[in-house]
Amino acid sequence: MINKQLSKYLGIDFGMKKSGVSISDSNKLISFPLETIETKNLLNFIKQISINENIEIVVIGKPLKLNNEIHDFEEEIVKFIKKLKIQLPSIQVERIDERFSSNISKQIILKSGLRKKKRREKFLIDKISASLILESYLIQNNK
Repeated sequence: MINKQLSKYLGIDFGMKKSGVSISDSNKLISFPLETIETKNLLNFIKQISINENIEIVVIGKPLKLNNEIHDFEEEIVKFIKKLKIQLPSIQVERIDERFSSNISKQIILKSGLRKKKRREKFLIDKISASLILESYLIQNNK
């Protein structure tokens, strides 16, 4: 049973090979980049963290093109969501437009002062993108 007062949200930047994961604070005001993991291990990761962190909602980015068409790999995301809902039925799944999250992540990393070699590491972009996805959701839902 989820204690909603102490629960947290997860943000997911779903990728075909690797996915970024972020987590909120229990007040659901702030998003923190958490991890970049292989997508094949994502479901097990969510299962484990949902127990340890009392996860109430998983927010997964919806990959839209500039013309509002859905990207080709949306089908893979939908398959993943179906598995997630079957294995963790108590967790709510939400979707949010993730356009520009990777570009904004790159800008954040660029301005962070990290060395060029470190800035090129894709795992950093993925987990920051996940944090931006979750942050967008938190802002929209805490009005």
